[in-house]
Amino acid sequence: MSDKHEPDPRGPGSVPSAGAGPGPASGTGPAPAGDAAGSASSVPASSTGPAPARGAASSTGPRPGRTPSPPRRAVTAGTAPATGRPATSRPDAAREAGNQGASRRQATSPEQERLREVDRRGVVLGLMTAGAAVAVGSIIALCSQVGGPAVDESIPATGRVVEATVTVSGMRFVPDTVDVAPGDRLVITLDNTANMVHDLVLENGATTGRVAAGQRAELDAGVIRGPVEGWCSIAGHRAHGMVFHVTTGAAPVAAPGGSASTPPGAVPDYEAPLPQGFTAFDAALAPAPSQTTHRHTFTVTEVPMPVGCGVTQTRMTYNGQVPAPVLRGKVGDTFEITLVNNGTMSHSLDFHAGVVSPDAAMRSISPGESLVYTFTAQRSGIWLYHCSTMPMSLHLASGMHGAVIIDPPALAEVDHEYLLVHSEIYLGPEGGPTDAAKVVAKTPDLTVFNGVAFQYVQQPLTARTGQRVRFWVLDAGPSLLCSFHVVGLQFDTVFFEGAYQLGGPEGIGTAWNGGSQALGLHPAQGGFVETVAGPPGSYTFVNHSFADAEKGATGILRVSE
Repeated sequence: MSDKHEPDPRGPGSVPSAGAGPGPASGTGPAPAGDAAGSASSVPASSTGPAPARGAASSTGPRPGRTPSPPRRAVTAGTAPATGRPATSRPDAAREAGNQGASRRQATSPEQERLREVDRRGVVLGLMTAGAAVAVGSIIALCSQVGGPAVDESIPATGRVVEATVTVSGMRFVPDTVDVAPGDRLVITLDNTANMVHDLVLENGATTGRVAAGQRAELDAGVIRGPVEGWCSIAGHRAHGMVFHVTTGAAPVAAPGGSASTPPGAVPDYEAPLPQGFTAFDAALAPAPSQTTHRHTFTVTEVPMPVGCGVTQTRMTYNGQVPAPVLRGKVGDTFEITLVNNGTMSHSLDFHAGVVSPDAAMRSISPGESLVYTFTAQRSGIWLYHCSTMPMSLHLASGMHGAVIIDPPALAEVDHEYLLVHSEIYLGPEGGPTDAAKVVAKTPDLTVFNGVAFQYVQQPLTARTGQRVRFWVLDAGPSLLCSFHVVGLQFDTVFFEGAYQLGGPEGIGTAWNGGSQALGLHPAQGGFVETVAGPPGSYTFVNHSFADAEKGATGILRVSE
């Protein structure tokens, strides 16, 4: 940091209950097109008091053989018997007590009664005053915390200019605090020494704009008259620690993750229909292509798109879709992916289906740049790919995830193959980006199959009675588990993380009629299950973690003759 003098530049410085499993006629999501819309289950209003114990008397009088409680006046006056003691201990006790009470009443003059009443009123008034003082003090303290320290706008400019250079290390500004004397003007140079795009924004509106990796930009913060907070405005970076403090001889005061001015998150309507003209993500899988080399171009864009429940969010995408394009091949195939970043921030790729050094292939590239990612599929399974730019959790939750299916040898043909990618959505403002704080806290507003809540409730998948259906399922996360289940059906074939647990070429479980009810997946795990479609009807498939099913991870397999 250096000081220099210059003139003062003053200026504007339901799914059904868990017990029965969701059925086709119910659910928290909207009903399928052409069906009556299902309504959320309701709970009858309960009484304001606890229900009497079974067998308890319903009358309000005392139970037989039990001494009634003394009147409230007797308790407050101190004339009631001690708790647990009988009111009388011998036959003439009641008469004596009555005589003593009469004597006390006769001994009390009207003036003494008046003074006693005044004392009682004073005690009550004192308690009320103390309570009010505590409440007012708490409100004042809370307001002072929310508003932060006051800035004295009358402080004159000193004419001094403080110049500071700030670099970036991981998700931190270095240094993250600059202290200046009140009245000094502050000019900051942001030297982006990281490998991705960053910026620096101050709460007074000054900003560097987006700064590519290896580049520098200057920010004129103006005359500093009090503490000023700053942060990187790239999605998720502030929540992960990219905050900056300008102090005037005091410690920084703002919390790193939030701001009172942050717009509230959108509120999902779990009964809302999908937008007019919306087409559900095509879950039907095509067979693996015959070629052994697969070349694709993935173009990164950040675009608004519906996520279900009446909400639109700005999603980070490969080729404008969520989930990203599905790749399919066989063991030994080579995949050559060209990544083009047309977004507003750094992005990257990480294919779990390949064994590669992360250093070059998974590096983050700035807007306008591209790279080529090549890998050879060595093992079968369903593999996750995603953006590996920090914070990965936010990029993945914003839509940057997809599936690579590498068929196991001798994979049998079936009548229908469907792909379901389970993921979480953390709603920011309507039309805005993902809420990074919710991602960190693991509190999603929606959980979805293939990017949109309840889309396969309104536009079901289909099969015919007796047809064999294979569901490939991948849990993209970023953080929660998925337990895939189809109501009314059982699985006779289970392929989990590269190995058959039931069925397959060796018919595992056939000898003992083995079956499965759910495919349990941690984030980044996947597999497939097979079932034979039953009689005509609507078979609900869910994440059997019902709290998540009720947030959108629900669909319908419509079976016809």
